[in-house]
Amino acid sequence: MATEHRIDITKPLWDQNTFTGRFKHFWLITNPVLSLASEKELYAAKDLYIKYQQNKEPPNTKWEDLVRAKQLYESAFHPDSGELQNVFGRMSFQMPGGCLITGAMLQWYKTTTAVVFWQWVNQSFNALVNYTNRNANSPLTTTQMGVAYVAATTSSLAAALTFKFGVQKRVKNPIVARFVPFVAVATANWVNIPLMRQNEIKYGLEVTDEHGKVVGRSQLAPMKGIAQVVTSRIIMCAPGMLLLPVIMEQLEKKEWMKRMKWAHAGIQIAGVGVFLTFMVPLACAVFPQRCKLATDTIKKYEKENYDQIVMNTGGNVPEYVYFNKGL
Repeated sequence: MATEHRIDITKPLWDQNTFTGRFKHFWLITNPVLSLASEKELYAAKDLYIKYQQNKEPPNTKWEDLVRAKQLYESAFHPDSGELQNVFGRMSFQMPGGCLITGAMLQWYKTTTAVVFWQWVNQSFNALVNYTNRNANSPLTTTQMGVAYVAATTSSLAAALTFKFGVQKRVKNPIVARFVPFVAVATANWVNIPLMRQNEIKYGLEVTDEHGKVVGRSQLAPMKGIAQVVTSRIIMCAPGMLLLPVIMEQLEKKEWMKRMKWAHAGIQIAGVGVFLTFMVPLACAVFPQRCKLATDTIKKYEKENYDQIVMNTGGNVPEYVYFNKGL
């Protein structure tokens, strides 16, 4: 590939300062079809990706081949360690995995046994996703991961059962019962993700200047990043878990739907799949992946970390520092 056409392959192809640019980037790497790629294809993509970085790619490499290699590599390999991720924990598997589990939660919500079982399944899936996309620079112990898993599962069950037996009984509208899964999922996200990333909060994250040079650490950085990730995850599931129940409540009153009870689960799963196909890249794009934090805020709440930044920059403290918020 000619030198004048070279790009920084580690950076997105579109402007990440705009929502549209971020959406295009995540649409590229969260495509559910990517979860079907074979290991052979993924490692071949990694090989081309790395060779291009080193300016050693084959002379006949086409632009399309390069984009495909970038798409496969960034969808399947961990950005910190470079290791191949578990297929079920990749963001490209969020649509197929999420639509099956969410569809089941929305279909079987009437009995306590069903609520408990599907919330457990969902939190097990979420734990796998969070572990797969963890910050490799802040590893968790087995005990910490176990505590996070148990806490998230317990909180989701508590929220679901409280809503089911508390709110639902006071509000006679049948549509309310269909919102039990969303309440549980939203609650669990605020428990699971912070606990899975607790070491980032405890020890802080490295922050850089606008040129990518590390200038220090901050504990406020992961707090801001985690809050944005949790918000994105809730946005991701909200349309499917809030709009679809309303649609199904109306459809199930139709005579033709009453004759097709056997198809209700499939319809809900397909409906969630349609929502997630668009909501996964959209939710990931709500906030910039490269998050910024004002150094004045660090100065106010993290005096020691601010002093270290002052020392590392020779007194030329930037107005903002930057860090990767995670997914």
